[in-house]
Amino acid sequence: MLLTRWRRWRRSRPFWGGLFAVLAGAWICVLPLAPLKIMLQQGVAGIPSVLMGIVMIVLGLTAWFAPPQRSLAGVLTTLIATASLVLSNLGGFLIGTLLGILGGGLMFAWQPSAAPAPAPVPAPAPSPAVPTPHSDPQGAQP
Repeated sequence: MLLTRWRRWRRSRPFWGGLFAVLAGAWICVLPLAPLKIMLQQGVAGIPSVLMGIVMIVLGLTAWFAPPQRSLAGVLTTLIATASLVLSNLGGFLIGTLLGILGGGLMFAWQPSAAPAPAPVPAPAPSPAVPTPHSDPQGAQP
């Protein structure tokens, strides 16, 4: 039962696109988070990497928990992943960029599955009009 609920939840949203976006954001965000001694030498150069990683993680979670916003999240994820090539250690040594572009594309391309159409209910067959012995169609009494 739990596995069935998980599958239903996963299929009702762009799960794989969100997962790749979260992984890309984590990869881009973690690389500049070195020990404090190295971070102090790096200076402000690590701030864009951390910010882009956090934004990509938030966009991946947005695709999971607000599927109607998947198009915007997909486009922004792809743009941020591409910008991370220049601003963040070659986009996490290309791994974060590739994961982000793949995740953004999957989020943008995902469409909700259509609910199965209900089976048409057959209309009851019309019954023939049979006059009853107590009523006269013209309203006359016998």
